Amino acid sequence: MTANSGDISAANRVRMGRPGVAGQGRDRFGLAGTSHAYDPRVVAIRPDLADIAVAGVHFAPHYAAPMMMSGVLPAAAMRAAPSLDAEQTSELLFGEGFALLDLTGGWAWGYSLADHYVGYLAAEALGAPIAPTHRVDMIEAMLHSAPDAASGGPAVLPRGALVMGDAEGEWLKTSHGYLPLAALVEVGHEHDDPAAVAEAMVGTPYLWGGRTAKGIDCSGLVQLAWSSAGIQLPRDSDLQLAALGADKDVAAADLARGDLVFFPGHVGIMADGRNLVHASRRWMEVKVEPLADVVARFAEEGHAPPVSGMKRLR
Repeated sequence: MTANSGDISAANRVRMGRPGVAGQGRDRFGLAGTSHAYDPRVVAIRPDLADIAVAGVHFAPHYAAPMMMSGVLPAAAMRAAPSLDAEQTSELLFGEGFALLDLTGGWAWGYSLADHYVGYLAAEALGAPIAPTHRVDMIEAMLHSAPDAASGGPAVLPRGALVMGDAEGEWLKTSHGYLPLAALVEVGHEHDDPAAVAEAMVGTPYLWGGRTAKGIDCSGLVQLAWSSAGIQLPRDSDLQLAALGADKDVAAADLARGDLVFFPGHVGIMADGRNLVHASRRWMEVKVEPLADVVARFAEEGHAPPVSGMKRLR
């Protein structure tokens, strides 16, 4: 798939406030006072540039207004630095929004609109923004070249991918091809059983920063499950725990399906009152196992307490 409609012109780069480029749309001003502490995972600040949204709070030599883009690859690696060797921190799925702040050397820097997670993407992963009408609701869905199951297609889209199109019979016609409506739900549809989404991923390989059936990590699994139910959680497990206040606490004796259990650097979703679905680095896959076993392992590793929190989202 190509993204010619989303090519980023030199003029647009100037409007974004590309470092070292002066021109139309660049507002320059100074800040006085102390710059507050921030988490670089969710606040877009580099030594040379920051999101203009933080200009009143955090100091940077230059600020840029983001350009809205969308993912045009099934899943594009977000990285901690502009290099293929840099750590993968997350993924941007097809159709998801991305706020682009800088484009240099084939790398785009900005943040995902869904969870505000900051990182670098290969520039080819981005195209023109869309107004999505549907979301992929199967583990994976084939994008076909014609409204025919035998047609094959240019890509396989992961669960959670967003698409825009018009229904034609049993198919959704998009600018990239056709998707079976049976694999989709309309944007805004909410599942009432997020644990079922997590269970459907059992056996998926563990991948740090992953969010798809090709590979997923613990917080990505929880985020995927609850986003299907209309609740958008932050990307990392510590951010998720911090975002859920004391009013979401649940006692161990009352744990039920869909509840979240947090550990140091880890999270899972309860399948029932006793068993946890989680993407495990120990097993290197998504697995269901007794919660008591997971708690015991963290205790044996020296974590005291082994459980950081237990939360009921609704």
